Amino acid sequence: MNTPSNPFQHRRTKSRVAERVVFWLIRLGTYSVMAAATCIFLEIGFKGAPVVIRSTPPFVNVPFLTEKPETLYVFTYQGKKMEMGDSEFNAFKKSKKIADMPAASYAYSAGGIFPCIVGTVLLVLGSMAIALLLGVSSAVYLSEYRQQGIVVRAIRLSIMNLAGVPSIVFGLFGFGMFVIGFKLFGIQFFSWNVSLLAGWFTLAFMVMPVIIIASEEALKAVPQGFREGALALGATKWQAIRTNVLPYALPGILTSSILGIARVAGETAPIMFTAAYVVRDELPWQGVQLFHPATWGSFFFQGVMALPYHIYVVSSKIPQNEYTERVQYGSAFVFLFVVMAIALSSIMLRNKFRARYKW
Repeated sequence: MNTPSNPFQHRRTKSRVAERVVFWLIRLGTYSVMAAATCIFLEIGFKGAPVVIRSTPPFVNVPFLTEKPETLYVFTYQGKKMEMGDSEFNAFKKSKKIADMPAASYAYSAGGIFPCIVGTVLLVLGSMAIALLLGVSSAVYLSEYRQQGIVVRAIRLSIMNLAGVPSIVFGLFGFGMFVIGFKLFGIQFFSWNVSLLAGWFTLAFMVMPVIIIASEEALKAVPQGFREGALALGATKWQAIRTNVLPYALPGILTSSILGIARVAGETAPIMFTAAYVVRDELPWQGVQLFHPATWGSFFFQGVMALPYHIYVVSSKIPQNEYTERVQYGSAFVFLFVVMAIALSSIMLRNKFRARYKW
């Protein structure tokens, strides 16, 4: 006697087989991306960590994190191989009263990367502040104030197109708009030269489409009843948006800022045209006097060094050797931590607001 088949048992059909194949393809793709990222991070970690982390106290290569880049001189003195940076090498020759000492020189292979760290942090914070201010304002206008129609759809299409524009195009735009500037009716506009301000606005415009799109989606996710309830109690439209919409959309907006930080911090082309120098001895705040307001503006109109551009120069613009490789991986290791620290701050802030505002 044949036992009846289970009517609730899954039957192997073509659609189920296709679904299983697609599932495994997606799964393998995800694992492949994770494996590639893991290999990159491990290589940077294994080669960069020894440059930054030491086995003896204070366990951190303080000069690498606090000094400026210098030329490395490698020479032999009294049968001993020695490596010194530019300033230390000159002091050594002076102390030994040696006018000329034969030595092999390697550019940017000594000293540290402190000016690059400072420049990267300033560029990220300044550009994200501008991008969030303008991006969120644009998203609020398009989502809450502007009547939905063909004009708004055209604007949104343009924003999505801008999100896919290569960064080199934004770099050329920033160079022409902010660095060189333009004349209109005989009046010179912008012309900020290579400066922090030019870099901030260029990077802000580059990341703004992502922030606008993500902010609009976050605003749309807030229930319409929140707006209607505030308006029913006599609030103005802006009061309803400020008190009942923006606080609940803030976690989604901060998510877009995390994506923006990851893109802004890693870009080389825009800052190469607008804000970054290969070598910059002075930090942006040097020359600014607290009690002389006339000097405050000089902070914004100074160029800076930046970690992405420094890594690019050390990796491709000078002869490669064991000393430059040490700087490359050490700079990349520090760069990952700088980006991670800024992104982690945004994530913690997002989680804080997400826990506070729930519906």
